[in-house]
Amino acid sequence: MGVLTAVRLDQSSGDLIADRRFAIAQDLLARGDATGAADLLAQTVAAAPRFASAWFALGELRAALSDREGAIAAFQQVCALDAEDRLGASLHLVRLGALAAGDMPAAYVRTLFDQYAPRFDAALTEGLGYRGPQVLLSAVEAARAAERQPIRFDAMLDLGCGTGLAGAVFRPFVRRLVGVDLSERMVAVARAKAIYDQLDVADIGQFLPGEARERRQYDLIVAADVFAYLAWLPSVLGAAARVLAPDGLLAFTVETHADDDVILGEKLRYQHGAAHVRAAVAGAGLTLLRLEEASTRSEASAPVPGLVVVARLFDT
Repeated sequence: MGVLTAVRLDQSSGDLIADRRFAIAQDLLARGDATGAADLLAQTVAAAPRFASAWFALGELRAALSDREGAIAAFQQVCALDAEDRLGASLHLVRLGALAAGDMPAAYVRTLFDQYAPRFDAALTEGLGYRGPQVLLSAVEAARAAERQPIRFDAMLDLGCGTGLAGAVFRPFVRRLVGVDLSERMVAVARAKAIYDQLDVADIGQFLPGEARERRQYDLIVAADVFAYLAWLPSVLGAAARVLAPDGLLAFTVETHADDDVILGEKLRYQHGAAHVRAAVAGAGLTLLRLEEASTRSEASAPVPGLVVVARLFDT
């Protein structure tokens, strides 16, 4: 999965006057008049109080204008109007310190990637120089070489497989390849590439326990830039460990920052400190083989700080 953050829904309120104000506000913002746009959006939601997209836009503008309390009120209104939180208003509340960090709303992540699926590959590889799968492959190759083992696996699970970018890189080294992703449209793109032996549309937090109940096991599990959408790693790493075959490998990337804890970055992606990663790996009963600094993409021509991790479930 990628680095896209903007979801846009319900661009019409059903009220022509409110819709007109919303359109003018967007035009004012495009011309740099944030204050004027915020005033018009306030008028818009007064006329159409159930217009979630207008409330969301108002929250963004109020935050940009340093009106913290006003922004919180607007984002709380979005959450009240859409219990699934498809726009991700709760993430902004986390950023504003009004809500405790937690995993991203599934409906937000699904909607985000469903919208971007047709142009996802180009946006990442051409626009951001995305190299997550190659970083993972190099780390797995190095881990295998250190143990004088070939890079060959009987069964691999690609968590958050998206459009199949990681699957394409690992396919030559895997006999059976399984992918799972929350976005149906992303999976449809991956299916068209004919890379995987099996593809499932599911939340990985529900998929992994199901695989464990069926006693399915994988020699290699990878997650390329997936955990940026999860606040805490212990649960997902523990669930992954339960479907690893004896001596199996788990390899993943995360965005990171200088401290040890977990924070929600400006781009609405979670950044995991190295200490949190180490503790989560150990807590899952895994042995850390590699934890190295590695950037999987660039923004504004600068590498985004990250970590690449390879851990093993030793056969006891």
